[in-house]
Amino acid sequence: MKPALLPIGAIAKKLAIDDAYFEPLGRHAGKIQLELLSDPRYPLRGKLILVTATTPTTAGEGKTVTSIGLVQGLERIGKSCVLTTREPSIGPVFGIKGGGAGGGLASVEPSEKINLHFTGDFHAITAAHNLLAASLDAHIHHGNALDLDPGQLVWPRAIDMCDRALRRITVGHGKSNGPEHPGGFVITSASEIMAIMALAAGRADLRQRLGRIALGYTRAGRLVTAAELGITGSLMALLNDAILPNLAQTTEGTPAIVHIGPFANIATGTSSILAHRMGLHLADYVVNEVGFASDLGGEKYFDVVMRTSGIAPSAAVLVTTVRSVREQGQGDLAAGLANFDRHIRILQRFGVPVVVAINRFADDAAADLDRLARHAASLGVPSALSEAYTRGGAGCTELAQAVVDLIAARPGATPQPVYSLDDSLEDKIRSVAREVYGAAGVAFSETAQRSLARIAAGGFSGLPVCIAKTQYSLSDDPKLSGAPTDWTLQVTDASVNAGAGFVVVLAGRMLLMPGLPLKSRAQLIDVDASGNITGLV
Repeated sequence: MKPALLPIGAIAKKLAIDDAYFEPLGRHAGKIQLELLSDPRYPLRGKLILVTATTPTTAGEGKTVTSIGLVQGLERIGKSCVLTTREPSIGPVFGIKGGGAGGGLASVEPSEKINLHFTGDFHAITAAHNLLAASLDAHIHHGNALDLDPGQLVWPRAIDMCDRALRRITVGHGKSNGPEHPGGFVITSASEIMAIMALAAGRADLRQRLGRIALGYTRAGRLVTAAELGITGSLMALLNDAILPNLAQTTEGTPAIVHIGPFANIATGTSSILAHRMGLHLADYVVNEVGFASDLGGEKYFDVVMRTSGIAPSAAVLVTTVRSVREQGQGDLAAGLANFDRHIRILQRFGVPVVVAINRFADDAAADLDRLARHAASLGVPSALSEAYTRGGAGCTELAQAVVDLIAARPGATPQPVYSLDDSLEDKIRSVAREVYGAAGVAFSETAQRSLARIAAGGFSGLPVCIAKTQYSLSDDPKLSGAPTDWTLQVTDASVNAGAGFVVVLAGRMLLMPGLPLKSRAQLIDVDASGNITGLV
């Protein structure tokens, strides 16, 4: 049974947040005001710990659980700390993977609310995204003063649900509803507004980024931006509360800042820069979870997020499991170690000190766990077991101490991105493919070549790239296991997220709108007679 939650005011007091900067929203959540960041009583003091993983199975490897356990372990060994993590998308909650708030004795609470509507941030982002889409179509319907080409619109609609039927649609059926043109939906986590919220430095920066959003092209080929529709103020109003980071707590009452939720396989994959900065001003150690594995959330942190925030991690924790390594070896643990090695070397390539967290499951053999620890040691990397799910913070004190010791031993580490912003877009993609994914080369489809050329001609070649690919392989093929080398990354298309400040590159068969499986978690969730939600994990 989970312990009773503390009042959210008590969590704010742990971080010494002045009442003027904190707005409680019920008993167990609240919003932190941005003005705290400019108050000299809260100097920048913390060190960021990045938590990533090896290639996951479909169920995930307990990266969020380990992140929560680590911050609880840090508090148990007497450290001032806070967790920064993403808000879960409702799509996966009812799909295959389930909730994103941890589990067992290592969850962010109130987990049911966090996994569903929480403070309404996702709804606000969805509403802002669709207001922009509706205003765009209304502008075209009422005379099209900007001379937009309906066939060259690039702004879709968004919904926070896995719904494959909405990937490609036709908009504007009927004379009074038109003009008719192709459209589609992305899941809210893939919305550029979600990415903008994750990268914005504050309200002024948010306004500028919203105005730069690319909507489509005129018949003469000119790119039209959101600012030209004149509704940036309304978008700001919808996002006015959503930009404020949310304060919550773990099962042990350790502070957690839960804010914004871009996916790591199709976006930046980590919580907001504002959440990271809040944490660094409020605590000595900030544990920041990034999505999926080091080739996705990890790479995107160093190549996209860190460039924007200037916040370099002091250490990285690589979460792995016996089952994930075994799966990458197609059932053979020894063969799967190549994948394990590759993820360690990815992080070392970025120049960040690494600790391996071996997340223990109940049916793991001691010999297998020892094999992973010995293998990490052979590469000069310290490791520790994570037993956060069953033991909470007590199951992560060894890991916490290992991380603290590593940071103390490597205080001058200076992580670096894998490419220069002066490189061409194609060369940036090649650098990630070869140096991170281990590809032999890159093949660009004709569509991708045209898209990249148009993006460069528009003046966006200096942006970083955000490659959308499968999370189930280091390659772009989810069925290709291990650490393949003799393969070619297939780039199928690209688009510019001018507001967020990066170029989205689609690789393999990656989609921006997931679909539900035949048997989804939606069939397992219910509410009992007392109003308690069941089956939501």
